[in-house]
Amino acid sequence: MRILLAEDEQDLNNIITRKLTADGYSVDRCFDGEEAIDILSYTEFDAVILDIMMPKADGFAVLHALRSMGRTTPVLFLTAKDAISDRVRGLDSGANDYLVKPFSFEELSARLRAMTRTSFGVVSNVLRVADLSMNCTARTVTRGETEIHLSAKEYALLEYLMYNQGRVLSREMIEDHVWNFDYEGGTNVVDVYISYLRKKIDDGYDKKLIYTVRGRGFVLKEDA
Repeated sequence: MRILLAEDEQDLNNIITRKLTADGYSVDRCFDGEEAIDILSYTEFDAVILDIMMPKADGFAVLHALRSMGRTTPVLFLTAKDAISDRVRGLDSGANDYLVKPFSFEELSARLRAMTRTSFGVVSNVLRVADLSMNCTARTVTRGETEIHLSAKEYALLEYLMYNQGRVLSREMIEDHVWNFDYEGGTNVVDVYISYLRKKIDDGYDKKLIYTVRGRGFVLKEDA
C-alpha cells in the first residue's frame, strides 16, 4: 500500500517512514500542509497520515482539501492534541481514525491495516485466493501448507493484487500503488516483480493464479 505521511517534526517523520517502509509500505512524505495538499492533488494514495499542527496549512485544512477533491482516501490523524473535543472534531471533519502521540508503532500499523481493509471492502486480515493465503497481521504467505518467503516489495505487490483479486490492474496502477516518488529503477519494474512472484507463487502448481492480460496488465484470480 502507498501512504502519504505529512508530519512536520523531522525526526518523527524519519522514524515513521523507516518503520512503515520496513513493514512493506511505500511511503511518500512531506513536512507541511501546503505540500501535502499539492501532492494529494495529483497522486492517489491508499491511506494518508496527517499531523494536525503543521506549518502553512494544518491537518484539518489538508483533510478538507482532500475531501473537496472528491477523494475517499482513508485518513488517520496522528497528533499530540488529545482532548476529547479534538478527537471529536477530527472524526467529524472526515478523518477515519485518530491516534494520539506518543503512540506505539504496533498500534499505528494495526490502525492502518484496519483502514485499508475497510476501504477495499475486506472484513478480515487474512486474504485468500484459492489455496493462497496472506495473513496481513503476521505478514505471512502460504500456498496450501507451504510457507512462501517474500521480500518487502514482493509482499507489497502481492498484497495489492490480493486486495484487488479478479480485477485487471495496469502496470501504471501497480507502479503507482507499490512504488513511491523516490523510485529510480527501470521502466519494466512491474514485469520484473510479477516474474519474481510467479516463481514463488505459481511454479510447481498446476493451478496458476497470476495471469497476464495482453495490452491491459495483470490479474490475480482463481480461474483462467
